[in-house]
Amino acid sequence: MITRRAVMGTGLAAGAAILTRPLSAAGLFPVVETAQGKLRGLATGGVATFRSIHYAADTSGTNRFMPPQPVKPWAGIRDALHWSDVAPQLPGDRRSVYADLIMVDRNPSGMGEDNLTLNLWSPNLDFNAKRPVIVVLHGGGFYSGSGNSVGMDGEQMARFADCVVVAINHRLGAFGFLHLAEFAGEEFATSGTVGMQDIVAALAWLKENVAAFGGDPDRVLVYGQSGGGAKTSVLMAMPGGQGLFHRAGVMSGSALRMMPPEMATATAKRLLDALDILPADARKLQQVPWTVLLETQAKLEAADRAKGEAPRSFAPVVDGIALPRHPWDPDAPPISANVPMIISTALDERAYRMGNFAMSEAELLAFAEQRLGGRAKDALADYREEDAGAKPFLIAARLDSDLMFRKAAFAQAELKAKQQGAPVWTYLWTAPSPAADGRFGAVHGIDVAPSLYNTRGALNGSGKEAVALAKAIASSWAAFAATGNPNNGHVPDWQPYAAPERQTLVFGDTIRTEGDPRSYVRKYWS
Repeated sequence: MITRRAVMGTGLAAGAAILTRPLSAAGLFPVVETAQGKLRGLATGGVATFRSIHYAADTSGTNRFMPPQPVKPWAGIRDALHWSDVAPQLPGDRRSVYADLIMVDRNPSGMGEDNLTLNLWSPNLDFNAKRPVIVVLHGGGFYSGSGNSVGMDGEQMARFADCVVVAINHRLGAFGFLHLAEFAGEEFATSGTVGMQDIVAALAWLKENVAAFGGDPDRVLVYGQSGGGAKTSVLMAMPGGQGLFHRAGVMSGSALRMMPPEMATATAKRLLDALDILPADARKLQQVPWTVLLETQAKLEAADRAKGEAPRSFAPVVDGIALPRHPWDPDAPPISANVPMIISTALDERAYRMGNFAMSEAELLAFAEQRLGGRAKDALADYREEDAGAKPFLIAARLDSDLMFRKAAFAQAELKAKQQGAPVWTYLWTAPSPAADGRFGAVHGIDVAPSLYNTRGALNGSGKEAVALAKAIASSWAAFAATGNPNNGHVPDWQPYAAPERQTLVFGDTIRTEGDPRSYVRKYWS
C-alpha cells in the first residue's frame, strides 16, 4: 500500500531531470522531415508540439465513406502550428454541471471533412532517441470529441514521462460508420468502419514516421477512455491494425460487440429516406453538403428522443472485412493475443448521466427495482455493506456503473486472461472528484487528465492529492508503454489479473492492490 502523500515525495529528482533536458532540435520552430515532407513545429518548455499533422487525405467528395487515402507528398516546409478541422459532430451542450467540468464544448477549431490529422508532442527529436510512444484515442463514443480537445493535451505527459504522445482525429457518426454495402456495392463494402480505418491509417503513419520525432515504432501504446476505450477494444480485432501497436489500454470503455450489418443497414436506410435519396442512388450521399448530412443526423436523433427512445447511433459495423467479427464475443480476439492490456473502471461512472443528487432511500429502492426486480433489496444491502455512509445518489450511480461499465470490463478482463497470451492488468479508480462539492464521486472520466499528467482541469483539481494520483497513474502508463508492464516505483506490486485472485490496483485514499474488489456485483449482473 502506498499513500498519495508518499507518492508526492518520490521521483521529484527524476522529474526535474526531465524538465531540464534540452530538446535535441535547436530553435523555437524545429523542423522534422517525414516520408511525405517537412513539418515545422513549436518548442516550448523542452517539448516540441506538432499540431494537426495530416496522416491521410481530405475525406470530402468522392473520399467520403471511403477508406482513408494517402497524403500527397509536398515540397518545402509545411507548418504544423495550428489546429485542423475536427470531424463533423453535434456541438457539446454545456447545460449540465458535468459537461461544463469536462469542457465538452472545447474542441479547438471548427468542423470539416479535412480532419484526418494527429497532434504530437515530443521531448526529443533525435531520430535515434527511440522514446516510447503513447497514442491516446479521444472519448465521446463514436459520435463526438476530438484529439484537439483540452483533455487530450499530451505536452505534460511527454515532459513527465519522457515519451512521445499522440492524439488522433478521425471520422465520427455517419461520416465514419454509415454502412452502405447493401446499397452501393463493393466499393462501399467497408464504409461502416472507415472511422476505425482512419485510426489504423494514423498508426501506419506513425510506424513510418514516428522515429523522426524521437519515438520508437516498436513500442507503441494505444489507449483511451470511454469511446476511446471502445475504439481500442475494436482495434484489437482489426487485421489492419495488427503489428502497428504493442500495448493497449481500455478505460471505462470495454466494447464486446459492435453493430451487426442488418441493424446498420436499417439505420443507413433511415438516413437515406430522410434525405429523399433512393437506396439505389446511395452514391449521391457523397454530394450532400456535410452540414446537411450532419443536421439530418441530428434531426433523426432528436426524433428518437422525442419518442422516449435511445437515439439510433452509428458505430463500427462487423463488415466481415475491416472488422471480421465482434471484437470480444465469443472470445478475446486471437490476432491481438500477444498485446498486453490494462482494463479499468471508475467507481461512480454513471453519476455523469444522473441528476437526482437529492435522491431519497425510497427513490433509490425504486431505481434498483427497475433494474433488478425482486433482487433489489438484497443488492442494496450488499452495496451498503461496502459503503454504509454513501448517499443514495452515489449508491444508484454505482449500481448503474456496474451494469453499464463494470459488467463489460469484468468480462473483457476474464476473456483476455483466459486467452493465456499476453497478460492483462486491471485497476479501479475510487478517489472522488473534488468538483461541485464532491457530488459526482469517482465519476466517468475522473482518470483521463491524470493519465496524461494533466492537473489543471476542474474535474480533478490541482491540489496535492490530485497531483500525487496523477504521478502514480501517469507513471504506470509510462512504464506500460516502455516495457509492457505497468509496475513502477509509484505503485505497490501490481500483479496481472487472473482467476481466482483477480488482483486489481485501486487508486483511492491509498494506492493499494486488492483481490477481486467488488466481486459481489457479478452475482447481480452476470
